[in-house]
Amino acid sequence: MTERNIRVQPTNRLAVEDQEVEIVERKGIGHPDSICDGVAESVARALAQTYLDRVGKPLHYNTDETQLVAGTAAPAFGGGEMLEPIYLLIVGRATKEYEGTKIPAETIALDAAREYINEELPRLDVGKDIVVDVKLGEGSGDLRDVFGEDGAVPMANDTSFGVGHAPLTETEEIVYNTERKLNTEYAEDNPEVGPDIKVMGKRENDHIDVTVAVAMIDEHIPDMLAYQDAVDGVREYVSDLATEYTDRSVDVHVNTADDFEEGAIYLTTTGTSAEQGDDGSVGRGNRANGLITPNRPMSMEATSGKNAINHIGKIYNLLSTDIAETVGEEVDGIRELQIRLLSQIGRPIDQPHVADADLVTEEGVSVSDIADDVEDVIDRELADVTSITERAINGELSTF
Repeated sequence: MTERNIRVQPTNRLAVEDQEVEIVERKGIGHPDSICDGVAESVARALAQTYLDRVGKPLHYNTDETQLVAGTAAPAFGGGEMLEPIYLLIVGRATKEYEGTKIPAETIALDAAREYINEELPRLDVGKDIVVDVKLGEGSGDLRDVFGEDGAVPMANDTSFGVGHAPLTETEEIVYNTERKLNTEYAEDNPEVGPDIKVMGKRENDHIDVTVAVAMIDEHIPDMLAYQDAVDGVREYVSDLATEYTDRSVDVHVNTADDFEEGAIYLTTTGTSAEQGDDGSVGRGNRANGLITPNRPMSMEATSGKNAINHIGKIYNLLSTDIAETVGEEVDGIRELQIRLLSQIGRPIDQPHVADADLVTEEGVSVSDIADDVEDVIDRELADVTSITERAINGELSTF
Protein backbone atom coordinates (compact mmCIF):
# COMPACT_ATOMS: atom_id res chain seq x y z
CA MET A 1 0.00 0.00 0.00
CA THR A 2 1.14 3.54 -0.70
CA GLU A 3 0.63 6.69 1.34
CA ARG A 4 -1.56 8.13 -1.40
CA ASN A 5 -5.30 7.55 -1.30
CA ILE A 6 -5.53 5.16 -4.26
CA ARG A 7 -8.58 2.95 -4.70
CA VAL A 8 -8.80 0.06 -7.17
CA GLN A 9 -12.22 -1.51 -7.59
CA PRO A 10 -14.30 -3.58 -10.01
CA THR A 11 -16.87 -1.70 -12.02
CA ASN A 12 -20.58 -2.18 -11.54
CA ARG A 13 -21.36 -1.59 -15.23
CA LEU A 14 -20.87 -3.30 -18.57
CA ALA A 15 -17.78 -2.54 -20.58
CA VAL A 16 -18.65 0.04 -23.23
CA GLU A 17 -18.02 -2.52 -26.00
CA ASP A 18 -20.74 -4.71 -24.41
CA GLN A 19 -23.34 -1.94 -24.14
CA GLU A 20 -26.06 -1.99 -26.78
CA VAL A 21 -25.63 1.65 -27.81
CA GLU A 22 -22.45 3.71 -27.94
CA ILE A 23 -22.09 7.33 -29.09
CA VAL A 24 -18.76 9.04 -29.82
CA GLU A 25 -17.99 12.47 -31.28
CA ARG A 26 -14.94 14.42 -32.39
CA LYS A 27 -14.79 18.04 -33.53
CA GLY A 28 -11.97 18.56 -36.02
CA ILE A 29 -9.20 21.08 -35.80
CA GLY A 30 -11.08 23.60 -37.97
CA HIS A 31 -14.31 23.51 -35.96
CA PRO A 32 -14.97 26.88 -34.24
CA ASP A 33 -14.72 25.32 -30.77
CA SER A 34 -11.48 23.58 -31.70
CA ILE A 35 -10.07 26.80 -33.15
CA CYS A 36 -10.60 28.37 -29.73
CA ASP A 37 -9.03 25.37 -27.99
CA GLY A 38 -6.02 25.42 -30.28
CA VAL A 39 -5.39 29.14 -30.02
CA ALA A 40 -5.90 29.19 -26.24
CA GLU A 41 -3.45 26.34 -25.73
CA SER A 42 -0.86 27.86 -28.07
CA VAL A 43 -1.07 31.15 -26.17
CA ALA A 44 -0.76 29.32 -22.85
CA ARG A 45 2.37 27.51 -24.01
CA ALA A 46 3.90 30.71 -25.33
CA LEU A 47 3.31 32.53 -22.04
CA ALA A 48 4.72 29.67 -19.99
CA GLN A 49 7.83 29.43 -22.15
CA THR A 50 8.34 33.19 -21.97
CA TYR A 51 8.13 33.20 -18.18
CA LEU A 52 10.69 30.40 -17.96
CA ASP A 53 13.02 32.15 -20.41
CA ARG A 54 12.80 35.62 -18.84
CA VAL A 55 12.50 35.01 -15.09
CA GLY A 56 13.43 31.34 -14.81
CA LYS A 57 10.19 30.18 -13.22
CA PRO A 58 6.53 29.69 -14.09
CA LEU A 59 4.16 32.56 -13.40
CA HIS A 60 0.39 32.65 -13.26
CA TYR A 61 -1.69 32.63 -16.46
CA ASN A 62 -4.96 31.26 -17.84
CA THR A 63 -6.32 31.80 -21.35
CA ASP A 64 -9.20 29.32 -21.27
CA GLU A 65 -11.98 31.80 -21.97
CA THR A 66 -11.13 32.45 -25.63
CA GLN A 67 -14.21 33.12 -27.77
CA LEU A 68 -14.95 33.15 -31.50
CA VAL A 69 -17.67 35.15 -33.24
CA ALA A 70 -18.46 33.85 -36.71
CA GLY A 71 -18.02 35.99 -39.81
CA THR A 72 -19.97 36.12 -43.03
CA ALA A 73 -18.93 34.59 -46.34
CA ALA A 74 -20.24 34.16 -49.87
CA PRO A 75 -18.93 30.79 -51.07
CA ALA A 76 -19.25 29.99 -54.76
CA PHE A 77 -18.11 27.26 -57.13
CA GLY A 78 -14.55 28.05 -58.16
CA GLY A 79 -14.01 30.47 -55.30
CA GLY A 80 -16.04 32.89 -53.20
CA GLU A 81 -15.08 35.56 -50.69
CA MET A 82 -15.31 36.63 -47.08
CA LEU A 83 -17.75 39.50 -46.50
CA GLU A 84 -17.20 40.04 -42.78
CA PRO A 85 -14.22 38.65 -40.87
CA ILE A 86 -14.31 36.12 -38.07
CA TYR A 87 -13.59 37.74 -34.69
CA LEU A 88 -11.45 35.87 -32.16
CA LEU A 89 -11.06 37.25 -28.63
CA ILE A 90 -8.35 35.81 -26.40
CA VAL A 91 -9.54 36.30 -22.84
CA GLY A 92 -7.82 35.40 -19.60
CA ARG A 93 -5.25 36.35 -17.00
CA ALA A 94 -1.50 36.68 -17.27
CA THR A 95 1.39 37.98 -15.20
CA LYS A 96 2.74 41.12 -16.89
CA GLU A 97 5.46 42.10 -14.43
CA TYR A 98 7.66 40.13 -12.05
CA GLU A 99 10.22 41.71 -9.73
CA GLY A 100 10.71 44.63 -12.09
CA THR A 101 10.75 42.58 -15.29
CA LYS A 102 8.04 43.70 -17.72
CA ILE A 103 6.46 40.96 -19.82
CA PRO A 104 4.43 41.88 -22.95
CA ALA A 105 1.80 39.22 -22.37
CA GLU A 106 -0.72 40.51 -24.90
CA THR A 107 1.88 40.82 -27.68
CA ILE A 108 3.04 37.28 -26.92
CA ALA A 109 -0.57 36.10 -27.11
CA LEU A 110 -1.19 37.78 -30.46
CA ASP A 111 2.00 36.35 -31.95
CA ALA A 112 1.17 32.84 -30.72
CA ALA A 113 -2.39 33.04 -32.08
CA ARG A 114 -1.21 34.28 -35.46
CA GLU A 115 1.41 31.52 -35.70
CA TYR A 116 -1.11 28.82 -34.80
CA ILE A 117 -3.72 30.01 -37.30
CA ASN A 118 -1.14 30.33 -40.09
CA GLU A 119 0.08 26.79 -39.47
CA GLU A 120 -3.18 24.94 -38.81
CA LEU A 121 -5.71 27.04 -40.75
CA PRO A 122 -3.76 28.44 -43.70
CA ARG A 123 -6.92 29.44 -45.60
CA LEU A 124 -7.62 32.08 -42.94
CA ASP A 125 -5.75 35.32 -43.63
CA VAL A 126 -5.09 36.84 -40.21
CA GLY A 127 -6.17 40.47 -40.24
CA LYS A 128 -8.45 39.98 -43.22
CA ASP A 129 -10.46 36.77 -42.85
CA ILE A 130 -10.04 36.63 -39.08
CA VAL A 131 -9.40 39.47 -36.65
CA VAL A 132 -7.62 38.51 -33.44
CA ASP A 133 -8.02 40.58 -30.30
CA VAL A 134 -6.69 40.00 -26.78
CA LYS A 135 -7.77 41.08 -23.29
CA LEU A 136 -5.56 39.65 -20.55
CA GLY A 137 -6.03 40.92 -17.02
CA GLU A 138 -3.78 40.28 -14.04
CA GLY A 139 -4.53 37.35 -11.73
CA SER A 140 -5.35 37.84 -8.06
CA GLY A 141 -2.49 37.61 -5.58
CA ASP A 142 -3.63 34.33 -4.02
CA LEU A 143 -3.60 32.69 -7.45
CA ARG A 144 -0.20 34.08 -8.38
CA ASP A 145 1.39 32.76 -5.20
CA VAL A 146 0.20 29.15 -5.22
CA PHE A 147 2.93 27.69 -7.39
CA GLY A 148 5.13 27.02 -4.36
CA GLU A 149 8.84 27.33 -3.80
CA ASP A 150 11.32 26.30 -6.46
CA GLY A 151 11.46 22.50 -6.69
CA ALA A 152 8.36 21.98 -4.54
CA VAL A 153 5.29 20.20 -5.82
CA PRO A 154 2.64 22.87 -6.59
CA MET A 155 -0.56 23.08 -4.59
CA ALA A 156 -3.90 22.43 -6.29
CA ASN A 157 -5.60 25.64 -7.32
CA ASP A 158 -9.09 24.18 -6.98
CA THR A 159 -11.16 21.31 -5.68
CA SER A 160 -11.93 19.60 -8.95
CA PHE A 161 -11.49 16.32 -10.80
CA GLY A 162 -10.17 14.77 -13.99
CA VAL A 163 -11.13 11.53 -15.69
CA GLY A 164 -9.47 9.27 -18.23
CA HIS A 165 -10.09 5.87 -19.77
CA ALA A 166 -8.38 3.17 -21.81
CA PRO A 167 -8.26 1.44 -24.15
CA LEU A 168 -10.35 3.14 -26.80
CA THR A 169 -13.26 1.16 -28.19
CA GLU A 170 -13.48 0.35 -31.89
CA THR A 171 -15.99 3.14 -32.39
CA GLU A 172 -13.76 5.62 -30.57
CA GLU A 173 -10.79 4.59 -32.70
CA ILE A 174 -12.80 5.05 -35.90
CA VAL A 175 -14.13 8.47 -34.91
CA TYR A 176 -10.77 9.82 -33.73
CA ASN A 177 -8.77 8.56 -36.68
CA THR A 178 -11.39 9.54 -39.27
CA GLU A 179 -10.93 13.21 -38.44
CA ARG A 180 -7.17 13.07 -37.97
CA LYS A 181 -6.48 11.18 -41.20
CA LEU A 182 -8.95 13.19 -43.28
CA ASN A 183 -7.19 16.31 -42.05
CA THR A 184 -3.71 15.00 -42.83
CA GLU A 185 -3.01 12.31 -45.39
CA TYR A 186 -6.33 12.62 -47.23
CA ALA A 187 -6.35 16.43 -47.35
CA GLU A 188 -2.82 16.47 -48.75
CA ASP A 189 -4.08 14.88 -51.95
CA ASN A 190 -7.58 16.35 -51.80
CA PRO A 191 -7.32 20.12 -51.14
CA GLU A 192 -11.07 20.54 -51.43
CA VAL A 193 -11.38 19.08 -47.92
CA GLY A 194 -11.33 21.84 -45.29
CA PRO A 195 -10.11 21.40 -41.70
CA ASP A 196 -13.59 21.77 -40.19
CA ILE A 197 -14.48 18.09 -40.01
CA LYS A 198 -16.94 16.81 -37.43
CA VAL A 199 -17.37 13.07 -36.90
CA MET A 200 -20.16 11.33 -35.00
CA GLY A 201 -20.07 7.60 -34.40
CA LYS A 202 -23.05 5.53 -33.31
CA ARG A 203 -22.86 1.83 -32.59
CA GLU A 204 -26.00 -0.21 -32.08
CA ASN A 205 -25.01 -3.72 -31.07
CA ASP A 206 -22.62 -4.76 -33.86
CA HIS A 207 -23.44 -2.10 -36.45
CA ILE A 208 -21.63 1.24 -36.61
CA ASP A 209 -22.84 4.38 -38.37
CA VAL A 210 -20.27 7.12 -38.95
CA THR A 211 -21.65 10.56 -39.85
CA VAL A 212 -19.07 12.99 -41.20
CA ALA A 213 -19.55 16.70 -41.84
CA VAL A 214 -16.82 18.10 -44.10
CA ALA A 215 -16.51 21.78 -44.97
CA MET A 216 -15.57 21.71 -48.67
CA ILE A 217 -13.40 24.56 -50.00
CA ASP A 218 -15.06 26.29 -52.95
CA GLU A 219 -11.85 27.20 -54.81
CA HIS A 220 -11.30 23.49 -55.50
CA ILE A 221 -14.95 22.71 -56.37
CA PRO A 222 -15.81 23.98 -59.89
CA ASP A 223 -19.40 22.67 -60.01
CA MET A 224 -22.01 20.47 -58.39
CA LEU A 225 -20.67 17.32 -60.00
CA ALA A 226 -17.23 17.98 -58.53
CA TYR A 227 -18.83 18.53 -55.12
CA GLN A 228 -20.67 15.21 -55.33
CA ASP A 229 -17.43 13.50 -56.35
CA ALA A 230 -15.71 15.06 -53.32
CA VAL A 231 -18.41 13.76 -50.99
CA ASP A 232 -18.21 10.31 -52.55
CA GLY A 233 -14.43 10.33 -52.17
CA VAL A 234 -14.66 11.05 -48.44
CA ARG A 235 -17.29 8.36 -47.99
CA GLU A 236 -15.16 5.74 -49.73
CA TYR A 237 -12.03 6.72 -47.81
CA VAL A 238 -13.72 6.58 -44.40
CA SER A 239 -15.40 3.27 -45.24
CA ASP A 240 -12.02 1.75 -46.05
CA LEU A 241 -10.43 3.34 -42.98
CA ALA A 242 -13.02 1.86 -40.64
CA THR A 243 -12.05 -1.68 -41.63
CA GLU A 244 -8.64 -1.08 -40.03
CA TYR A 245 -10.32 -0.82 -36.62
CA THR A 246 -13.32 -3.14 -36.69
CA ASP A 247 -14.83 -6.25 -38.23
CA ARG A 248 -18.31 -4.92 -37.48
CA SER A 249 -20.48 -3.63 -40.30
CA VAL A 250 -20.06 0.10 -40.91
CA ASP A 251 -22.11 2.63 -42.87
CA VAL A 252 -20.61 6.04 -43.60
CA HIS A 253 -22.74 9.15 -44.19
CA VAL A 254 -21.19 12.41 -45.45
CA ASN A 255 -22.75 15.89 -45.39
CA THR A 256 -26.23 14.53 -44.78
CA ALA A 257 -27.85 17.98 -44.76
CA ASP A 258 -27.04 18.49 -48.46
CA ASP A 259 -29.98 19.08 -50.77
CA PHE A 260 -28.64 18.82 -54.30
CA GLU A 261 -31.95 19.77 -55.94
CA GLU A 262 -32.10 23.00 -53.94
CA GLY A 263 -28.36 23.61 -54.30
CA ALA A 264 -27.94 23.64 -50.51
CA ILE A 265 -24.52 22.08 -49.87
CA TYR A 266 -21.68 22.38 -47.35
CA LEU A 267 -19.50 24.70 -49.45
CA THR A 268 -17.17 27.18 -47.74
CA THR A 269 -14.54 29.71 -48.77
CA THR A 270 -12.13 29.07 -45.90
CA GLY A 271 -12.84 25.45 -44.92
CA THR A 272 -14.51 26.27 -41.60
CA SER A 273 -18.08 26.92 -40.54
CA ALA A 274 -16.72 29.83 -38.49
CA GLU A 275 -16.93 31.89 -41.66
CA GLN A 276 -20.71 31.78 -41.65
CA GLY A 277 -22.67 31.83 -38.41
CA ASP A 278 -21.00 29.14 -36.27
CA ASP A 279 -19.48 30.64 -33.11
CA GLY A 280 -16.97 28.92 -30.84
CA SER A 281 -15.67 28.74 -27.30
CA VAL A 282 -12.93 26.94 -25.37
CA GLY A 283 -14.10 23.77 -23.66
CA ARG A 284 -17.27 23.19 -25.67
CA GLY A 285 -15.70 20.53 -27.84
CA ASN A 286 -13.42 17.55 -27.36
CA ARG A 287 -12.28 16.44 -23.95
CA ALA A 288 -8.57 16.08 -23.14
CA ASN A 289 -8.33 12.75 -24.99
CA GLY A 290 -9.67 14.28 -28.21
CA LEU A 291 -13.14 12.75 -27.99
CA ILE A 292 -16.61 13.41 -26.62
CA THR A 293 -17.80 10.15 -25.03
CA PRO A 294 -21.24 10.20 -23.39
CA ASN A 295 -20.97 6.48 -22.55
CA ARG A 296 -18.16 7.31 -20.13
CA PRO A 297 -17.73 9.79 -17.27
CA MET A 298 -16.33 13.10 -18.50
CA SER A 299 -15.08 16.25 -16.82
CA MET A 300 -16.70 19.45 -18.03
CA GLU A 301 -13.50 21.40 -17.41
CA ALA A 302 -11.92 23.17 -20.36
CA THR A 303 -8.42 21.72 -20.60
CA SER A 304 -6.97 24.06 -23.23
CA GLY A 305 -5.50 27.37 -22.11
CA LYS A 306 -5.33 26.63 -18.39
CA ASN A 307 -1.94 26.94 -16.72
CA ALA A 308 -0.02 23.68 -16.73
CA ILE A 309 1.55 24.14 -13.31
CA ASN A 310 -1.24 23.76 -10.78
CA HIS A 311 -4.57 24.08 -12.59
CA ILE A 312 -6.29 20.80 -11.83
CA GLY A 313 -8.80 21.28 -14.64
CA LYS A 314 -5.87 20.76 -16.99
CA ILE A 315 -3.38 18.60 -15.11
CA TYR A 316 -5.72 15.93 -13.78
CA ASN A 317 -7.53 15.47 -17.09
CA LEU A 318 -4.21 15.01 -18.90
CA LEU A 319 -2.76 12.88 -16.10
CA SER A 320 -5.80 10.60 -15.70
CA THR A 321 -5.75 9.86 -19.42
CA ASP A 322 -2.01 9.20 -19.27
CA ILE A 323 -2.41 6.92 -16.24
CA ALA A 324 -5.23 4.94 -17.86
CA GLU A 325 -3.17 4.34 -20.98
CA THR A 326 -0.07 3.38 -18.98
CA VAL A 327 -1.92 0.97 -16.70
CA GLY A 328 -3.54 -0.64 -19.72
CA GLU A 329 -0.14 -1.14 -21.37
CA GLU A 330 1.69 -2.44 -18.30
CA VAL A 331 -0.87 -4.54 -16.43
CA ASP A 332 -2.25 -7.68 -18.08
CA GLY A 333 -5.83 -8.83 -17.68
CA ILE A 334 -7.58 -5.46 -18.02
CA ARG A 335 -10.31 -5.15 -20.58
CA GLU A 336 -11.32 -1.59 -19.72
CA LEU A 337 -10.49 0.93 -17.03
CA GLN A 338 -11.34 4.45 -16.05
CA ILE A 339 -9.32 6.71 -13.79
CA ARG A 340 -10.79 9.49 -11.65
CA LEU A 341 -8.52 11.95 -9.85
CA LEU A 342 -10.01 14.35 -7.32
CA SER A 343 -8.03 17.29 -5.95
CA GLN A 344 -8.54 19.35 -2.85
CA ILE A 345 -7.57 22.99 -3.04
CA GLY A 346 -4.29 23.68 -1.26
CA ARG A 347 -3.07 20.06 -1.28
CA PRO A 348 0.03 19.06 -3.29
CA ILE A 349 -1.04 17.94 -6.76
CA ASP A 350 0.80 14.62 -6.31
CA GLN A 351 -1.49 13.88 -3.34
CA PRO A 352 -5.03 13.73 -4.74
CA HIS A 353 -7.97 13.62 -2.37
CA VAL A 354 -8.64 10.28 -4.03
CA ALA A 355 -7.32 8.43 -7.07
CA ASP A 356 -9.90 5.90 -8.16
CA ALA A 357 -9.39 3.11 -10.70
CA ASP A 358 -12.54 1.40 -11.97
CA LEU A 359 -11.78 -1.87 -13.80
CA VAL A 360 -13.42 -4.37 -16.12
CA THR A 361 -11.15 -7.42 -16.20
CA GLU A 362 -10.67 -10.16 -18.73
CA GLU A 363 -12.48 -13.44 -18.18
CA GLY A 364 -10.74 -15.45 -15.47
CA VAL A 365 -9.01 -12.40 -13.96
CA SER A 366 -10.27 -10.77 -10.77
CA VAL A 367 -9.50 -7.25 -9.70
CA SER A 368 -7.83 -8.58 -6.55
CA ASP A 369 -5.31 -10.45 -8.74
CA ILE A 370 -3.96 -7.25 -10.28
CA ALA A 371 -4.96 -4.49 -7.82
CA ASP A 372 -1.46 -4.11 -6.38
CA ASP A 373 0.07 -3.78 -9.85
CA VAL A 374 -2.50 -1.16 -10.83
CA GLU A 375 -1.93 0.78 -7.62
CA ASP A 376 1.85 0.73 -8.14
CA VAL A 377 1.54 2.27 -11.61
CA ILE A 378 -0.87 4.96 -10.38
CA ASP A 379 1.42 5.78 -7.46
CA ARG A 380 4.44 6.05 -9.75
CA GLU A 381 2.62 8.31 -12.20
CA LEU A 382 1.35 10.57 -9.43
CA ALA A 383 4.86 10.89 -8.04
CA ASP A 384 5.91 12.15 -11.49
CA VAL A 385 2.96 14.52 -11.89
CA THR A 386 5.14 17.55 -12.61
CA SER A 387 6.27 15.92 -15.85
CA ILE A 388 2.78 16.69 -17.16
CA THR A 389 3.63 20.38 -16.79
CA GLU A 390 6.80 20.06 -18.84
CA ARG A 391 5.17 17.96 -21.54
CA ALA A 392 2.20 20.35 -21.83
CA ILE A 393 4.41 23.43 -22.09
CA ASN A 394 6.54 21.69 -24.72
CA GLY A 395 3.46 20.84 -26.78
CA GLU A 396 3.90 17.09 -26.32
CA LEU A 397 0.34 16.56 -25.04
CA SER A 398 -2.82 17.28 -26.96
CA THR A 399 -5.55 19.00 -24.96
CA PHE A 400 -8.39 18.56 -27.44
